[in-house]
Amino acid sequence: MPFFERYLSVWVALAIAAGVALGVAVPGVFEAVAGFEYAHVNLAVAVFIWVMVYPMMIQIDFTAIKKVGQNPRGLLLTLVINWLIKPFTMAALGWLFFKVFFAGWVDPQTATEYIAGMILLGVAPCTAMVFVWSQLTKGDANYTLVQVSVNDIIMVFAFAPIAGLLLGVSDITVPWDTLLLSVGLYVVLPLLAGMVTRYMLGSEERVANFVHTLKPVSVMGLLATVVLLFGFQAETILAKPMAIVLIAIPLLIQTYGIFIIAYWAAKRLRLAHNVAGPACLIGTSNFFELAVAVAISVFGLHSGAALATVVGVLVEVPVMLSLVAIINRTKHWFPEGQEKIDL
Repeated sequence: MPFFERYLSVWVALAIAAGVALGVAVPGVFEAVAGFEYAHVNLAVAVFIWVMVYPMMIQIDFTAIKKVGQNPRGLLLTLVINWLIKPFTMAALGWLFFKVFFAGWVDPQTATEYIAGMILLGVAPCTAMVFVWSQLTKGDANYTLVQVSVNDIIMVFAFAPIAGLLLGVSDITVPWDTLLLSVGLYVVLPLLAGMVTRYMLGSEERVANFVHTLKPVSVMGLLATVVLLFGFQAETILAKPMAIVLIAIPLLIQTYGIFIIAYWAAKRLRLAHNVAGPACLIGTSNFFELAVAVAISVFGLHSGAALATVVGVLVEVPVMLSLVAIINRTKHWFPEGQEKIDL
């Protein structure tokens, strides 16, 4: 592994520190960039995420996508984790920590809003960044695309009912502009660009060489995204450090807990490693643009719910990198070609 990628976690840590420092030193710059958004989707962040996702899309071979149906277990695992387990464990952990463990530190109204923000994160599976995590684990690009696409379709119909049920609110309105713009920017456009690029390159060898050349650019896109995200929230991080720590604790437990459940199930199902990794990572990462947009529209810009969704954004990259490292170090748990299901 190249030196730069080998110490990616170090560069991310430095990017976090740089983001917070720059956010404090030149807040006006980050305020200007933060204002460059449409439908709660920051266009500067979208560009950097697009840079990260594009190399993954070049690797997708549409002639092989039809073979995904020959092994539906990875897709089934993703759907069960995302829609039958994750939203409800997130709600349970939020209630347990903020109504029981942290009840003496947070007033009831704020605690309720924190729980709401966590629930919104739990009901929104990842659309964009999972392509990056999949690439870092050498995941099957074709399978990852199908997994994300199916989850996006389900999210159109299931997000509002599940969020409304868990929040006890009957009039959750899905911000369609945020949902559709995000899917378009993070999936459709880079997918089309990848198709065109793949066609122009021709041979698989030229595709592989081109993707290898783009890897440093993709990593730089990740680091630039981290700097922006932490720069946007620098003042909040410094002004409310205790609130961020309290929210981060159940979020971390949720993320690692869901990953353990999913990875254990993937091992028991004897999924191929390049399917098991992305299948588990989709369930552990979040569609934070959608969660933030709904939190702001329902509870307000300065609400505890909005803050909780922002904390979800802040903890995601470091945590997901740690999960990527675990997946890469446990490849031997998933023998290739084993189809037997041992339940």
